[in-house]
Amino acid sequence: MSRLIVVSNRVSAPTDPAAGSAGGLAMALSAALRKYEGLWFGWSGETIETFTGEMKVEDRAGVTVGLVDLEPQDVDEYYNGYANKTLWPLFHHRIDLAQYERSYGEGYERVNRRFAEVLAPVIQPDDVIWIHDYHMIPMARDLRRLGIRNRIGFFLHTPWPARQLLVTLPHHRRLVESMFDFDLIGFHTQEWSDLFTDYVVSEAQGELFGHGGLECFGRRVQTGVFPIGIDVDGFLAARNSTLGARTYDRMAASAAFRSMIVGVDRLDYSKGLEERLLGYEQFLHDNASMRGEVFLLQVTPISRDDVDSYQDLRARLDSLAGRVNGAFGDMDWQPIRYLNRTYRRDQLAGIYRAAKVGLVTPLRDGMNLVAKEYVAAQNPDDPGVLILSRFAGAAEQMGEALLVNPYSREELSDAIQKALTMPLSERIRKWEALMQVVRDTDVGIWRDDFVKALRSVASEPESTQWAGAA
Repeated sequence: MSRLIVVSNRVSAPTDPAAGSAGGLAMALSAALRKYEGLWFGWSGETIETFTGEMKVEDRAGVTVGLVDLEPQDVDEYYNGYANKTLWPLFHHRIDLAQYERSYGEGYERVNRRFAEVLAPVIQPDDVIWIHDYHMIPMARDLRRLGIRNRIGFFLHTPWPARQLLVTLPHHRRLVESMFDFDLIGFHTQEWSDLFTDYVVSEAQGELFGHGGLECFGRRVQTGVFPIGIDVDGFLAARNSTLGARTYDRMAASAAFRSMIVGVDRLDYSKGLEERLLGYEQFLHDNASMRGEVFLLQVTPISRDDVDSYQDLRARLDSLAGRVNGAFGDMDWQPIRYLNRTYRRDQLAGIYRAAKVGLVTPLRDGMNLVAKEYVAAQNPDDPGVLILSRFAGAAEQMGEALLVNPYSREELSDAIQKALTMPLSERIRKWEALMQVVRDTDVGIWRDDFVKALRSVASEPESTQWAGAA
């Protein structure tokens, strides 16, 4: 069987699958790469004074990984710049935060070209290539220019922006045109796929053909919806592990007979963290009798701390959490426990299991696997309640959650009150339906469905020219 080559900005193959700290996506892709004897290629996370184009090959728990170092300028322009200051906010509908700098686009082009030049020599004729996320959108084009004619698929882990917002990006047409050098483009939800199609048809005068096919720029590409999930069995094993059970016991004891609400999100403006705290503050205002009976544990690991907008967000959250605790707290009760640290997967499973309510309220999100992890962690005989933003990709599948508009603090307040007072029979009914969704969309199913679809697409791209920097 042909090899599978996975390409992503960072290589997440676990060094020890038994450690329990690796994410479900990393575990699923690692399993596929062992099965197909493949390669996981990407940035090492390290910098080098002068780019050499050397690939460092390592074995990580049976997975072959290929790593390349980048120059500091590459990291500033490609990663911190175009990926995180331009595309990330744009794709999450935050054009007020998007920065359009020519040097960022040039760095993005340069690094994708460098990745392609390093990877191309090791690609064998029957290899299948799977490229991940917004960091790597032009890479198929660069591989085609180097003569690679293999099947190449792309999966976007973020939302795709509405056409009216995408056109604010300088050279947006050229970015989309480069995507037509892929054979298959995958999205989490039908909404993101429809938005991509809307741009191609309305802005670029493309045409539809077949089921999910698009023709534009003289080429054809197949699109599809592949909702990602979690490694269900692996997560349940983590939940039931010694550390998972110990963490549950600790959290249950520290709750001191209070109901715990949990939120777990990395520090990012797309996660609706400010709006969540404001909604919780409204709940405390609206439900005086429940003060002292409930607390919010918000776990927020710091990310991208060298980006100004993230520094500003961190300061605002610190201030808001302090305000709520100062206004409502008592000598033996703190309404919010706000933690800026990272926990292992087995620890998180124990935390989720101890929580009566899971708050997953992003302003816009590709899928949000925390929602599925929270459901999987619950006690079937006494499950908690999931409150989910209608703007998370998971909302398309998880209709039995309490769906909310995260911009409305009153709606969040009402949902928290409803979740905390929901009868056991209703909680069980909702959990059973949600857990079935979690099982039906296991990350292994997602992986196999995408790879199967990619293998079935005929790959006969024409050579194209896409001159100029973004």
